[in-house]
Amino acid sequence: MRKSKFSESQIMSILAEGEAGLPVIEVCRKHGISNATYYQWKSKYAGMSVGELKRVKELEAENSRLKRLYAELALENAAIKDVLSRKL
Repeated sequence: MRKSKFSESQIMSILAEGEAGLPVIEVCRKHGISNATYYQWKSKYAGMSVGELKRVKELEAENSRLKRLYAELALENAAIKDVLSRKL
């Protein structure tokens, strides 16, 4: 996935401009983004503050780490069961 040229705090400020009453077309033109990008950001970050956004990112990183750990343990468990079934 391509890295955005805008940070999360910049995205939040752009969305705040749109919510403040500035027309979406003007906000998009000012920051060089498309309408589709604006509305994707709006659906993803709607109602969040910068602190909440950082917390969500931390939780997503922890969740992906735990999923990797679970996959490794499940694979190891399956290998042990396979070895034990061969010995018996």
